[in-house]
Formats: sequence, structure tokens, C-alpha cells
Amino acid sequence: MTAPLSLALGALAAALLSAVAALAADERPMLFRALVSPLFGLACALLLAAGLGGLLHPGVARATLPLGLPWLHWHLRLDALAAFFLALIGVVGLAVALYAPGYAREFEKRESLAVLGLFTGLFLTSMVLVVLADDAFAFMVAWELMSLASYFLVTFQHEHGANRRAGFLYLLMAEIGALAILLGFGVLAGLGDGFAFDAMRRAAVGGGWGTLAFVLAFFGFGMKAGLVPLHAWLPEAHPVAPSHVSALMSGVMLKVAVYGFIRFCFDLLGDMQISWGVAVLVVGAVSALLGVLYALMQHDLKRLLAYHSVENVGIIFIGLGLAMVFAGAGFPALAALGLVAALYHTINHALFKGLLFLGAGSVLHATHQRDMERMGGLLKLLPWTGLFFLVGCISISALPPFNGFVSEWLTFQAALQAWALENGILRSLIPVTAAMLALTGALAAACFVKVYGVTFLGQPRSTPARKAHEVSFGMRAGQGVLAAACLLLGVLPTFFTGLLDTVPGLLLGQHLPQATAGGWLWLTPVNAHTASYSAPLVFAALALAWWLAAWALRRGAVRQVRRCDAWDCGFSPLTPRMQYSATGFAQPIRRVFGPLFRIEESMSRDEEGLLRHRLQVHDRLWEWLYLPVGRAALRAGRWVGHLQGGNARIYLGWTLATLGALLWLIS
Repeated sequence: MTAPLSLALGALAAALLSAVAALAADERPMLFRALVSPLFGLACALLLAAGLGGLLHPGVARATLPLGLPWLHWHLRLDALAAFFLALIGVVGLAVALYAPGYAREFEKRESLAVLGLFTGLFLTSMVLVVLADDAFAFMVAWELMSLASYFLVTFQHEHGANRRAGFLYLLMAEIGALAILLGFGVLAGLGDGFAFDAMRRAAVGGGWGTLAFVLAFFGFGMKAGLVPLHAWLPEAHPVAPSHVSALMSGVMLKVAVYGFIRFCFDLLGDMQISWGVAVLVVGAVSALLGVLYALMQHDLKRLLAYHSVENVGIIFIGLGLAMVFAGAGFPALAALGLVAALYHTINHALFKGLLFLGAGSVLHATHQRDMERMGGLLKLLPWTGLFFLVGCISISALPPFNGFVSEWLTFQAALQAWALENGILRSLIPVTAAMLALTGALAAACFVKVYGVTFLGQPRSTPARKAHEVSFGMRAGQGVLAAACLLLGVLPTFFTGLLDTVPGLLLGQHLPQATAGGWLWLTPVNAHTASYSAPLVFAALALAWWLAAWALRRGAVRQVRRCDAWDCGFSPLTPRMQYSATGFAQPIRRVFGPLFRIEESMSRDEEGLLRHRLQVHDRLWEWLYLPVGRAALRAGRWVGHLQGGNARIYLGWTLATLGALLWLIS
């Protein structure tokens, strides 16, 4: 493991050099393309190599950096869990490095490339340090650096009020979550007599202290991951950041929060409690369902993708909750299955959500529009972007042969083992969460039928959509890397499951002995008699069906469709206004789940006399939880403001009262 750790340290150096080199990018924009992005890409390639090396040759490697406090240097550790997340950061970051130079061209004259490159490099550095940290001090410093760097990226285009508001909300919630994480580490450090993770592992954490530490960690990491109801910052921050930064935030930063939760609960806390797993399972299921429902109501493309991050993080936590329940109940093999399912969906979501955000960035770059209602017909103008975006839509909808199907199928297989539990309540609760997951999958498929149909098919709905053009080769290459990875993880799940199996071996002391028992052709998570899936055969069958259809069309065995104008009932020719809109597509689902939202609908006529339908869907959780807290804070601020009224008598009165209180306390 020494070589992978050396590669990871080299990646840190390259990321820092990328950040430093970006300081001169404002005067010389070519420097951003010729040096900053290549250094960023080199760092990500080294991370990918380090992660794969750590998974192929599992072990533990340690290093100490002469940083931090005089009596506490930074301790770094690379094990199988850290290696998995380094590989995840590397593969998404490599695609972003290919994509960023072309996307950043539009910022050259209007925004600061130095700021963009500096904080993107620091963002990557901080995420790697979080994954490698082996003591609470180094972890929290890196965590805070990650939050601050991403804050400056969210507010990169700070001239817009919405960006400043989103950045403030994000930073505020990030700091609240960081405080909870710090307190959780404080509980473990107090019981373990040290800030080093090794000391925390040796601590006897149990009873109320263990539950308190779990609650603090679940709150802190859950807020950064975007679990409901702590998700309010996510649909605000992700849409306003540059699209390649959105890919890093949604595809990678949320997974760093998942890493922190796994490290804290599975590695540092020790003995697992069933009640902890139940809490994680329920919150994950609710997050998955509400996330996809909120996404269905959106017509802002990037905001819709942000809500889908809430959904997929919920699916990851369903797998983690199952692993915790089975571990607490004494079924380590089933716990390993739940953990592998969660990890597989973690890498899958990083890939297809990164791909979708890069695709959304290409659409935004070509049309300067985020509103799907003003798009349409883009497949003819952006064929490569349309193809790669379609791969992302199929993957996130959990359809074979792409990767999303494998991880959700593994999650279902873990949930179906609930019969092994003796507790009747759990044996009823887990199937309910599995049913919620099934409903989530169906709604996700419906949502991305809407997204792809409204955005890429039909006729253009606006002049910018009609004038759209394909993006540069580098932007297409970044999307192509992630699209190929989605297909690869979907077609060869046995290979990647074998790699991931090293993580439960480290954390649970248990592997999946039957997962690859059928060889590379069959994935058998429990055993071959219970369930099996052959992704290569499914891919081969689909490829053969496509080839036969193409061959039949070429040979004339299938009657060619005669192209002509569509029947318009004898009225005027079809116009883009006659197409299905994103709002209309989601209307039936909105009617069914309407009580979950506060919906405002109105009709008006525009300057051309055309009737326009206006729909606003508001998050009730925002109104129930966050607005009351905000109003209370404003009232408290106004009350405290009276202390600074500018009246000398008020100041003297408070001084006298303070002196009296101090004298009373001292005496």
C-alpha cells in the first residue's frame, strides 16, 4: 500500500500546483487550458491509480505530515475504504479536467479564471485530505477547507443575487453540520483519550454516549450529503455553480459526506445498534421518494438534477441502513451485501450524475437556457451531447445494461433478506422501504422521460434553442469518459463487486463469498439459487436485437416508414406550442402528490397576446422548518440591535448590569 499512498500524495501536490498556477490565469487565459486543467487532470489520474492500487492490493499505509499543531501532526491513512473514494474522486475529476477548458471559455472576458482555477484546485485538495485523514484535527481542517472552497465556487458569478443567497445558505448549513461533526468527534475523543482515529477505535463507546455520537454524525454528514429534511441548500447551490463544479459537488462532494458517515459509524463507533440502522433506513427511504417527487415538479434542468441527488443519496443510505440493521442483528454476511450495494450505488451516482451535470452544462453552453420549457429539438443540433445525456438518463433510471440497475438490484436483494431477522417489526419495515425504493425507481424513469423528451426531442421552443450548436471536443470527451464508465460498470458488475468486497472485509470482517461464485458471467449476491444476474448476457442480447433491427432495415425486410407531415386535423400547421411541456407531463403526478407541495398556478397573456401558464411549486419542508427559524433569527437580531441604539445611557446601564452580575458571581 506504500505505492498507492505515494501516488495519493503526488495527487495532492499536483492539485495544489493547479491552484497556484491558476493565479496567473486572468492575464493569460491560455494558461488555464495549457497548465491549470492538465495539472488538475494529472492529480485525478494519480488518484484513480492510487484508488485502484489500494483496492487490488488491500492493506493499510500510513504517513504523517509536519502540519497542524506542535503536539499533533496530521496523520494520513490509506486503506480499502479510502482507496475506493480516491478512485471515485479520480474518475469524475478526470472527466471534469477534460471538460473544463472548453466550458470556461465563456468566462474569459466576464469572470475571473484565477478564482475558478484556484478554488477548484483547493476543492480537490480538500476532498482528498478528508478521505486520507486519520485524526479528527486533520479531518476537520480539510472538511472546512472543502466547504469554503466550494462556497467560493457556488458564488463564482456573485453579481447575481440568487448566487449570493445560495452561497450564504450553503455556507451557513455547512458550518452547522461541521459543528455537529466536531461534537461527534469530541465525544469519541473524550472516551478514547485522543484525537487520532486509532485512539477512537480503541475507545469503549456504548450506551447513551454511542447514540449521541451517532446522532451528531448522522446530522452533520447527512446535512452535507443532502438528506431530507437537511437538503434545503442543495437545490439552491448546485444550479448556480458552474456546471463542471456542479458535477464535482454532486458527483464527488456528496460522496465525501457518505465516506465520512461510513468512516465514523462503521469504523470508529465499533458495535452497531439496530436502532441506528432503522433511523438511517427510514430517512434514506423518505429522502429517495421525496427527492424524486420534488425533481418531477421542476423545469429548471440543473435544479431538477440537484433534487435527483437527494433521491440517490437516499438510495445510498437505504443500503447503509440495511447494512447497519443486519450488522446489529448479527448477520455480517447480509451486512456486507448492504454495504456493497451502497458503495456500488455511490460510484454509480458519481458517474451518471457527473455525466448529467456535464450534459446540462453543454446544453446551457449551447443555448444559454436552463428552463426546459424553452428548449426542444436539441438532438439534431447536439447529437453527441444528446447521446451521452441519454446514457445518463438510462443509467439514473436504473435500466439495464447500464450501471444504475446493478446497484439498485443489489439493494433490493439485501432488502429481500429481511426474513432472516427475528424482529417482526423489522421484517415488516424493510419490505415497506423496498416498496418505496421501487416507487422511487418508477418515478425516476418517468422524470427522465420528461427531461429527455422535452429537452432533446420535438421542435425548438425558442430562438436560442434553434441556434444551438455542438460543444467542443474536450467537453464531449469529458462526457464520453463518464458514459463509457456507466456502461462498463453495468456490463461487468462481478469484477467491480470483487473490488468493492475488500471494504466490508475491512470494516465488518466479512466478505461476499457467493457474489462471484458463478464467475465473471453471473452475479450471485446471496447464492445462485436465490438470485442471479448476468449483465454480459443482457448486454449481448440487447446488442444482438439492435443489430438485427438495423440489418432488417438495411435489407428492406422491414417496411420503411414513409415520412410526411403529421395530420393536423385540418387546422394550422403544428407549432412548438402544441408539444407536451415539462409542466404538462408532470401534471398527473402533481395531482396525486399535490399535498406534499404548495402549488401556485396562474394564467396571463404575454406581449404578443399569447396565453401563458405560470406554475410555482414550493417545498413545504422549507416553509415548515427553515422559514420559522429564519424569522426567529431576524426577530432576535432586531432585539439585540436595540443594544446598539447609540444612546450613552443604554450603554452605561448594560455596563452597570454586567458589573453587578460579575460581582454577584464572584462573591
